[in-house]
Amino acid sequence: MPTLIENKKVHFNYEILERFQAGLEVVGHEVKSLRNKLGALDGTYVTIRGGEAYLINMFIPPYQVNNTEESYDPRRNRRLLLTKKEILKLAETEHHAGLTIVPISVYNNKRWIKIEIAIVRGKKQFDKRETIKKRETEREIRREFTDK
Repeated sequence: MPTLIENKKVHFNYEILERFQAGLEVVGHEVKSLRNKLGALDGTYVTIRGGEAYLINMFIPPYQVNNTEESYDPRRNRRLLLTKKEILKLAETEHHAGLTIVPISVYNNKRWIKIEIAIVRGKKQFDKRETIKKRETEREIRREFTDK
């Protein structure tokens, strides 16, 4: 399961409460772009409308710019393929204040394009400082062990 695109800021900005795997409904040239590791998850989130989950604001550039139709929107809403039970759980948490649903990564599972999403809570500024301190101390410890 090679990771195609990763949202690098999600672990820094959010506290992950629960993770889900979902299929991503994309068209052919979008699949080719994703397999070339093109695209971005910055500013992307998930919303529930009419009993279906949608990925909002994900950027997937056209695979071949000259061969792409004029009406193609790289930031169009894309449907997520989830079970009804998972959609109900996501819809339930969407209404709680302070919780949101964000994508973590897009990856290949055999021939399918999958996306890992999570229910998250935003971190406060002091939590972010603690994360930076932990990361720096771990880096220093690794340096100490590799230098010797």
